[in-house]
Amino acid sequence: MLKVEDLSKSWKDFSLKRINFEIQKGEYFVILGPSGAGKTLLLEAIAGIFIPDSGRILLNGEDITEKPPEKREIAYIPQNYGLFDHMKVFDNIAYGLKVRKFAREEIRKQVEEIAKALDIKHLLDRKVKNLSAGERQRVAIARAIVISPQVILLDEPFSNLDVNLKNKLLREMKRWRRELNFTAIHVTHSFDEALSLGDKLGIMMNGKMDQVGEVKEVFSKPKTEDIARFLGYENILEGHAEGKILYSENIKIELPQEFYGRVRVMIPPQNILISKNMIFSSARNNFKAIVEEFEDLGALIKLKLRVNGIKLAAHLTKASFVDMGIKEDEEVYVSFKSTAIHVF
Repeated sequence: MLKVEDLSKSWKDFSLKRINFEIQKGEYFVILGPSGAGKTLLLEAIAGIFIPDSGRILLNGEDITEKPPEKREIAYIPQNYGLFDHMKVFDNIAYGLKVRKFAREEIRKQVEEIAKALDIKHLLDRKVKNLSAGERQRVAIARAIVISPQVILLDEPFSNLDVNLKNKLLREMKRWRRELNFTAIHVTHSFDEALSLGDKLGIMMNGKMDQVGEVKEVFSKPKTEDIARFLGYENILEGHAEGKILYSENIKIELPQEFYGRVRVMIPPQNILISKNMIFSSARNNFKAIVEEFEDLGALIKLKLRVNGIKLAAHLTKASFVDMGIKEDEEVYVSFKSTAIHVF
């Protein structure tokens, strides 16, 4: 449906570098990356605010790279929502329909229908400047959807909201997607938004789209060490591989397949089992470890462990942590399957 091919764009002292990805109709594509990665510049290029220096943007097979924004059938919701504060909610939502010269009665019908779907029909006669942040966001989404765009672009849509309101609107966004069946590209630096909403995920860093895939695949199999560290993985080890054995510090780790020479591996902390007794299981990697410290993550406890000269992090549920009565400087047993190891 929407295809970005080798898109590059320099702006001031920053550059997008040969961006490639494709999304299908009805997909919700989340672009995740740190501040300064170029996410907003990419959206603005897709929206037509900037023309790329090279590359193409295709919509349903048509090259729209140099089309003006109003002719692209793409709706863009900037981070500040881009609403007209002096106008009423009705007129904000109706703006795109008026530009397209819809009949007055058709405009009223469509505005009321979308306002009802987004639970803001009671706000139609209010001035936008008098709305809360959550209400403003709903109005911005309604204004985008009412013109029936092929794609909606959302730039950090939840960044101005407090945690409770953000969680509420995340749940509602999932419902709106099901009911309204729109296609979206959503940029954010929030893992919660990516996991909650995304069908497909792109990791963007330093002006490059470093990895694109299904959300689960990207989180479980990051393509590079930089992506793994960005996603919060700590257990990244280096060693010398001889077949299925990795020699790292003073321990031997069984790998999922054969490798040779210097390699780097990642062991997801949620895949490390902890016990106070020797673990008897199908896992081939079993070690004694010392608990150096622990950190409360809410529903989980992160244990920081030392296995000989190697430091590892492991996650335990709070209930398991309490039941086991784990203390600092205590010896425990750790275990993980070779299939849990990701080799870069």
